[in-house]
Amino acid sequence: MRVVVLPRIGTSEAWRAEARALAGEGARPEDVSWSRGEASPGLLDGISAPSGTPRKLTVPRAFPSFADTVICHSDPERFALLYALLLRLQDRPGLMADRADPQVGRLRKLEKAVHRDMHKMKAFVRFREVGAPDPETGRRSFVSWFEPDHYIAEAMAGFFTRRFASMSWIIATPDMGIAWDGTRSELIPDPPRPPEGEDAAEDLWRTYYANIFNPARLMVKAMQSEMPKKYWRNLPEARLIPDLIASAPARVEAMRAAEASEPTPTAAAVARRRETDMDLFLPRTIPGLAKEAAGCTRCPLHGPATQTVFGEGPEDAPLMFVGEQPGDNEDLEGRPFVGPAGQLFDACARKAGIDREAAYVTNAVKHFKFTPRGKSRIHQRPSAGEVSACRWWLESEAEVVRPALFVALGATALHALTGDGKGILKRRGSFERGRFGAPVFVTVHPSYLLRLPDASKRAEEEARFVEDLAAVQEELGRLVA
Repeated sequence: MRVVVLPRIGTSEAWRAEARALAGEGARPEDVSWSRGEASPGLLDGISAPSGTPRKLTVPRAFPSFADTVICHSDPERFALLYALLLRLQDRPGLMADRADPQVGRLRKLEKAVHRDMHKMKAFVRFREVGAPDPETGRRSFVSWFEPDHYIAEAMAGFFTRRFASMSWIIATPDMGIAWDGTRSELIPDPPRPPEGEDAAEDLWRTYYANIFNPARLMVKAMQSEMPKKYWRNLPEARLIPDLIASAPARVEAMRAAEASEPTPTAAAVARRRETDMDLFLPRTIPGLAKEAAGCTRCPLHGPATQTVFGEGPEDAPLMFVGEQPGDNEDLEGRPFVGPAGQLFDACARKAGIDREAAYVTNAVKHFKFTPRGKSRIHQRPSAGEVSACRWWLESEAEVVRPALFVALGATALHALTGDGKGILKRRGSFERGRFGAPVFVTVHPSYLLRLPDASKRAEEEARFVEDLAAVQEELGRLVA
């Protein structure tokens, strides 16, 4: 039995090197024992470095990042499962798309758990200031304590150093700490837990949370799913939650009592309502918004476009897909996602178990942007200003539908939903916090698949797109359960 002990820092890189060498020797999965951390004295004699000439392995492009994520999981069998999958991929390159395969299915669950843990770390790390600012640089120092379910500290170091580059800090977890001094980051195994204490920032967190808490939209189960109780003891605002929940009914009644009475419309307003068939005094609906958007002139795109192409789908849809803009077919028919990209989207959605009729489908921009070329109209990517001008309509759609989950199809949609559309291929497959409350799943636009010239590459990317949509369906089931 080959015993391989991987280091706690650089675990992913070490696993890849060992896996390549073992595969080169022809080592079977059942002949290798994997672990992370220090080897116990009783095992030292069984450890041996791989020998022989490694052969070059061929894996799908998605496998390295997938393996890096799974390796962060705490399941002791993750290394062996990944090694077994690595060997099987040599004969079945498309295996990762087969969610019915028990091994792939199990690894996908590990991947999902790690992504959720990473999302929670981004959302629930709270810094507390310690000491006085540096007298020379003015830099302030902070500490935080977070208890993830998995070994994600090393993978999250880059995010936090980019996000909080202007201050010095330590994020400690039971397994690993991340330290940043303004110039470089360092990983610290088994860091001590920071001493208890409070600072002014914690009062700000409580003030902020108390002000954004909406008693009229309180759903306790959904709140506890998004903010599990295990994190509460490290969140300064959590101490407010029991009282906020208890006082919610009374606050809702007070809000109702304080509502202003509806003013009597003027004769001109009544005439305008009859003229336009838009009731300005009733709650917004998707048909009403679509009628209003038909005359939109918020940006110059309305001029050359045939018509506004508004979203469609149930007003209570739990899932909202957001694309870039209408294409040539959509501009002529007045409906979203009916052209070649839309047909591919429908086919992939069916394979992933998603019913398009039960979802709301729209675009970040409602008019077709194009350049005439002979009798053809060549698609042009909307500018940031055009996306910004159209955001009011997207926000209105989100306000009416209130989906549990958004799906950003492409960089333009990602920009509209999160404020940042850069690096979509690196962010693909992740769940992010969006502008409109519900989480945002990041993936490519189906038109990206249609533009791939190589047939085998397109088939591979199409299978991966189906995987993305299946992940959406799985997460949606959890959110609305």
